[in-house]
Amino acid sequence: MEPYKIIKNPLSTEKSIKLMEAENKLIFAVDEKANKKEIKEAIEKIFKVKVTGVRTFVNPKGEKRAYVKLSPETPAIDIATDIGMM
Repeated sequence: MEPYKIIKNPLSTEKSIKLMEAENKLIFAVDEKANKKEIKEAIEKIFKVKVTGVRTFVNPKGEKRAYVKLSPETPAIDIATDIGMM
């Protein structure tokens, strides 16, 4: 899969802002068929950052979300500013 087909959009909610500041994480809506390895590679390719971990969650509506933890040398707030979330 192509990176832009895996990553649909970033989520800008109150919870995502708190995770960004406290734990250096970003939340993305992702393709339902994408696995953690594909999500990690897509984020690293699109944003040119190092990802240390990916957790996924499928909500009751069937939408899949990825909680992406970035390396300490890349603040999540910088990425959020670059993509227009902040």
